[in-house]
Amino acid sequence: MTLIRSILKGLVLLSISISTATAQRHTSILRDGWKFSRGEMLDSIAPSQANYNDKEWQTVQVPHDWAISGPFDKDIDKQTVAIEQNGEKEATEKTGRSGSLPWIGQGWYRTTFVVEKDCQHAMLNFDGAMSEPVVYVNGEKAGEWKYGYTPFLVDVTPYIHKDGSPNTLAIHLQNIAESSRWYPGAGLIRPVELITTGSCYIKEWGINVETKSWNRATATATITLSASLDGVFSSGNIVRFSTNGHTIDVNPQSDDDLDGASAMTELTMNDVECWSPEKPQLYDLKVSIIADEGNGEVLDSKTVKYGIRTIEVSEEGGFKLNGISRKFKGACLHHDLGMIGAAVNKAAIIRQIELLKSMGCDAIRTAHNIPSQMQMDVCDSLGMMVMAESFDMWRYPKCKNGYSRFYEEWWRRDLTNLVYSNRLHPSIVMWSIGNEIPEQGSKEGNRMTREMQNLIHKLDKTRPVTAGMDRIDNALSSGYAQVLDIAGINYRTHRYKAAYEKLRHGFLLGSETASTVSSRGVYKFPVQRADGKTHEDGQCSSYDVEACWWSNIPEEDWVLQDELPWVIGEFVWTGFDYLGEPTPYDEFWPSRSSYFGIFDLAGLPKDRYYLYRSHWNQEENTIHLLPHWTFPGREGETTPVYCYTNHPTAELFVNGKSQGKITKNTDVKKGAGKDEKITDISDPAIDRYRLRWNNVKYEPGELKVVVYDKNGNIAGSKTVKTAGAAKTIQLTGDLGAPVKNIKADGEDMTFITVSILDRDGTLVPDADNQIQVSVNGAARFKGICNGDATSLEVFTKPTMKVFHGQLVIGIQSNGKKGKATVKVHGKGLKPASISINAL
Repeated sequence: MTLIRSILKGLVLLSISISTATAQRHTSILRDGWKFSRGEMLDSIAPSQANYNDKEWQTVQVPHDWAISGPFDKDIDKQTVAIEQNGEKEATEKTGRSGSLPWIGQGWYRTTFVVEKDCQHAMLNFDGAMSEPVVYVNGEKAGEWKYGYTPFLVDVTPYIHKDGSPNTLAIHLQNIAESSRWYPGAGLIRPVELITTGSCYIKEWGINVETKSWNRATATATITLSASLDGVFSSGNIVRFSTNGHTIDVNPQSDDDLDGASAMTELTMNDVECWSPEKPQLYDLKVSIIADEGNGEVLDSKTVKYGIRTIEVSEEGGFKLNGISRKFKGACLHHDLGMIGAAVNKAAIIRQIELLKSMGCDAIRTAHNIPSQMQMDVCDSLGMMVMAESFDMWRYPKCKNGYSRFYEEWWRRDLTNLVYSNRLHPSIVMWSIGNEIPEQGSKEGNRMTREMQNLIHKLDKTRPVTAGMDRIDNALSSGYAQVLDIAGINYRTHRYKAAYEKLRHGFLLGSETASTVSSRGVYKFPVQRADGKTHEDGQCSSYDVEACWWSNIPEEDWVLQDELPWVIGEFVWTGFDYLGEPTPYDEFWPSRSSYFGIFDLAGLPKDRYYLYRSHWNQEENTIHLLPHWTFPGREGETTPVYCYTNHPTAELFVNGKSQGKITKNTDVKKGAGKDEKITDISDPAIDRYRLRWNNVKYEPGELKVVVYDKNGNIAGSKTVKTAGAAKTIQLTGDLGAPVKNIKADGEDMTFITVSILDRDGTLVPDADNQIQVSVNGAARFKGICNGDATSLEVFTKPTMKVFHGQLVIGIQSNGKKGKATVKVHGKGLKPASISINAL
């Protein structure tokens, strides 16, 4: 049965005929053929003008990050500051804080476009431009924005040529020093879209679908469909909604709030499949404006995807998706994509989300900025819940020239665009208005929070609002924490219980957790639980027991998640390493990227991936041994061995000799240190989630672990062998899977893991060979990364040293169909090659 209820707003529309409104909607991505140049451009003719000569400029494809090619330089954005978020009191020299890549300065982009002769309205949709973009069309300033992460629209109708001649589009951007706490990227880092229509059209971001109710027993949902319109209308125009076999015609009504018209209706659908991370069901909705009471020409039409799902947060049920309580198994993600920088690429985003899902992760937090539409599309289709964040600062600056410069004038516009551009995405389950905002401890911060949250509630009544608080006691005293729909606490596990007792909500969220640090393949002895520890080589131990002074190791969060029903989940810092913020090496050169990631900057899994997988992914077997077993010179020395597994019991063997059969200590309910924290390597809380043999003596040969399920049956085994000399090169996809083929669209990418093996096929964990890459045929080399936070080799040249035996190559379509051959070679190694199909 279909229930239709049209909701009319009551203004008579213009009763005139329009012959020009029948122009069809055309959408094009302005991707290829852009001209780019760095610098201020003090020519006699400005680069904004159509007759400017840009022939000597670089030709680029957008999205484009002008800084990712480097080189790395310690003096770029070098800062002498005290990082308050790290608890520092005295200013010291910080290198690498924002990635040490040349993102600071001015840049110009130019291209041309042609519109149809019957075009009556033209709009440019920028998904983000880093930063402070000013947009010119045919020499005239058409629009601007400030915040580089915000999607924004520019109506270019008054400036375009409608006679079929080319239009010149020029964009000026500038990034200034000390305006970011991490690598922001530089340039047109997200897509630019041109939309042309007739004089009667559906607004960009004007279509919305809200789930009003969902009945699990009957698989029935009631949804609200709406569309915002603009332009010149006839009284005979109707808006037609078509979805899932249902068609509804609605008479549009004027809407003063939207400066145009709107149409809204309700629809009850049967046999509904709700969107969830486990089954991300999407539906198509086609919205059309049709003349003559629906019997005439289609004046405009647009099809969007949406999902049906419900969200609730309460003291009784915590967080509920589609009526079922669940705890977030989330990861925070910075926006850069490693070797390709901040320029978004769908294949690279898919890769990140698929890797996280393989670990059991079901949510991401877009830390600490407005996400790209491309990323949200991927989260919708693959099934990844999202906390969509907005700001890292408000009025009070966390870095000298950050967003605080624009906050007063721009925050309403930024939040409005965040919500309107993203509200159709079912993956987004909450909005975040800030991260560790200094105003959280003041009455003014309380007022600002109310104001921002009220605005979001006005724009979207279906999702809760949160923020990440790092000074929870201050936030409770000021009332800041009580205002939020969801109280998010960053770290401060020892304050969870006290906060819970004072909060009105009856629940709280770990909005940022852990911040354990590690370097893939690096193991430090003796193994120590340490905070803020540094080593001479600028690396962190992969035994996963090092953190920062303000953070903790994973088990400290998991005990709270598992023991306290009112903790509704966590977002671990971070899913992937990112450029900038090289804590604990903020003062160490050449560190220029983070150590927090579960995956390194190349997207290779650290040991911690298997630890989280063993806890979060209970559907698949996890058996992982660490460390590697190649330590020449450590013979006879104590070398602890850890096993990360979803099973409770295991027995370890060294060269066939048993080291003991042990079982996880599930009786431990808290850390043994002060305030129930885990501060010592002997803390039994670690043994609730890891199997550890702490007194193993190293001898070359073979490690083997046999794991047992809860019934005592053998569930599997894992063997690690001592490696010999480096001999061969292995090429695989992520996590050992086959390398993926690519679409011949000039944009798609595939990623190849390069591993250095000995003659028996064992990974050589201390290999640091320089390798070279060549690509022929229907693809091109795009980037390379080894995950070493101290490497100064650039990502865009086809050569690099492997780091602890591995690195990753990015290969991109060049637009041609056929085969591409990738060859990899290095001195003293047997070369390897692989063929990729471009389809």
